[in-house]
Amino acid sequence: MEEKSLREVDPEVFEAISKEIKREKENLLMIASENYASRAVIEAHANVMTNKYAEGYPGERYYGGCEYVDIVENLAIERAKKLFNAEHVNVQPHSGSQANMAVYFSVLKPGNLIMGMDLAHGGHLSHGSKVSFSGSIFNAIFYGVSPDTERIDFDQVRSLAKEYKPKMIVAGASAYPRVIDFSKFKEIAEEVNAFFMADIAHIAGLIVADLHPSPVGIAEFVTSTTHKTLRGPRGGFIITKKEYAKKVDKAIFPGIQGGPLMHIIAAKAVAFKEAMSPEFKEYQKQVVLNAKVLAEELMRYGFRLVSGGTDNHLMLVDLTNKGITGKQAEEALSNAGIIVNKNSIPFDKRGPKITSGIRIGTPALTTRGLKEDEMRLIARFIKDVLENIDSDKVIEKVRSEVRELCKNFPIYTFLEKEE
Repeated sequence: MEEKSLREVDPEVFEAISKEIKREKENLLMIASENYASRAVIEAHANVMTNKYAEGYPGERYYGGCEYVDIVENLAIERAKKLFNAEHVNVQPHSGSQANMAVYFSVLKPGNLIMGMDLAHGGHLSHGSKVSFSGSIFNAIFYGVSPDTERIDFDQVRSLAKEYKPKMIVAGASAYPRVIDFSKFKEIAEEVNAFFMADIAHIAGLIVADLHPSPVGIAEFVTSTTHKTLRGPRGGFIITKKEYAKKVDKAIFPGIQGGPLMHIIAAKAVAFKEAMSPEFKEYQKQVVLNAKVLAEELMRYGFRLVSGGTDNHLMLVDLTNKGITGKQAEEALSNAGIIVNKNSIPFDKRGPKITSGIRIGTPALTTRGLKEDEMRLIARFIKDVLENIDSDKVIEKVRSEVRELCKNFPIYTFLEKEE
């Protein structure tokens, strides 16, 4: 059979991918849950292990011919265990949500009560939201942040836990700019005899670099994605104590997944190896420093940040005092080449399709090599756009400045479009 290139077989898909490469190069990607995977990770994605069915686990597959996929899965497992000082790791979850689903199914029954962070206060859909499997299969109650500090209200967490006696307490967030005290969650979980799960999807890279406390060894279950701050492929993994290892493994396969994506697991192994390097720790330090500088500059320009700043890689900007919505801000900034997402803020009076805020993150910018001076410049870009949201002239001027900045910090030069 003649082997043809993607461009020859499907020019439409080829063109869409080419345009996506161009978009990522020419815009400032500031969505907190996104990053640029490395060349090595991208190359590991596109390999013939996508052909291999490997149901089961290394050394215990239901198919023959798994000797080489066993190698990459074992590498991924051992590297993750070393990175996070973990007793047991499952690297097969296709996503963070499926990692969470497997944990729930490993020790809970349908209808059991879980307690997670309110989506509107920074939580995640898979922590009990009614529109997610987590809130339709299980019952859920939610804790949030204090209206005074906009930080997790542990008095409320304890009070709710004692009143409702959840079977599992979930810590972790998708839009919370402060350090999470996992030890306090564990104390409360023990008081009500609940399992404790920590979802570190957003902060896994910071934990590796010792820039955020680790829940490993504290929580019975720790889940994460491999993209975001870890800068790996799109996927998930689960860390657990040995006593729950078999239950978690069975919950993934045969529980909720069939054959693992072995090409993605190969890329996970690469990402875990990269995360072991001194350079990766320095990168994470710069991510946090960039976020701090950007937050300070935005506040200097009169923007109100939820909780008054950030400890990690992201910030939530409350646009109420600017008289614009999150939706308007997202669209205007996008037109200027600055990609963020509209986001609810705690106690938001607007719905999730409009919102009163935007979420901004620094992982992808830092991967490109941008540092403090560039953060100050970007803060000014954001100010100019959002204070002149109806001015095409201002937005086009910022768009031109963004393009110039992106040229000075090239990314993915090895993915130049074929001529």
